[in-house]
Amino acid sequence: MTNTPTNDTTETQAPHPIGRRTVLIATGATAATLAVGAVSEAQDAPTSPASDAVPAAAAAVCTLTKEMTEGPYYLDGQLVRADVTEGKTGFPLKLTLTVVDDDTCVPLSNALVEIWHCDALGEYSGFVGNNGHNEPDDGTFLRGGVLTTSSGVASITSVYPGWYRGRCVHIHVKVHTNVTLTSDGSFTGGQEVHTGQLFFNETITARVGALSPYSANTVTRTTLAQDSIYDEGGAASGLLTLTALGSSPSAGYAGTLTLGVEQS
Repeated sequence: MTNTPTNDTTETQAPHPIGRRTVLIATGATAATLAVGAVSEAQDAPTSPASDAVPAAAAAVCTLTKEMTEGPYYLDGQLVRADVTEGKTGFPLKLTLTVVDDDTCVPLSNALVEIWHCDALGEYSGFVGNNGHNEPDDGTFLRGGVLTTSSGVASITSVYPGWYRGRCVHIHVKVHTNVTLTSDGSFTGGQEVHTGQLFFNETITARVGALSPYSANTVTRTTLAQDSIYDEGGAASGLLTLTALGSSPSAGYAGTLTLGVEQS
């Protein structure tokens, strides 16, 4: 592979041109109501009282924003599965992403929400060895996606991402509609209606990064403020609401966000 995570500018130029599609992010009460039974971090966005809990469509505060680059590490035809960890070490991450129509904020069912990200040492499956490590490349870890429910919800289990030179901690995300599931557990066809990235609270990332296995990553970490892709736009630019799953970072986090997509 010629693309490597060691180049600070690898993700400033997408391998495919980004279209004029736009994405809406629903913030505030919407995201808060998605994290159930978890203990909030003091640094995270405040959650709404239980009396304020309403369906995602009604609670959505839709903010129009640009899509973000796909980056150089996308691989077609990844597995449709709710757990993408494949035994990778790292702190648990329970993602709840809700997809809504950008015109109506009505939840979008049967949309395939696909994610991919690097491991604790900054490696992407399919590109292992490009960040100075020599483990075998199995091609599929920390990649995959699920179909949204009738409520527009995609729930995916992964691990908190690591980092590599020139980029802050992030997860790539695509949303596809009208896909066909295949017999080998993957998908084909459909329409790609959103390409973006998910970002993480800087204070929480610093806590995670100080502990094993993340502390073994010796690459200087790029912060949110230093990143060339994240624009300090908060949830409107993909910043997740993170909720602690326990008293220690090693217990993991729930990450929530509502994405509104343009289907036309």
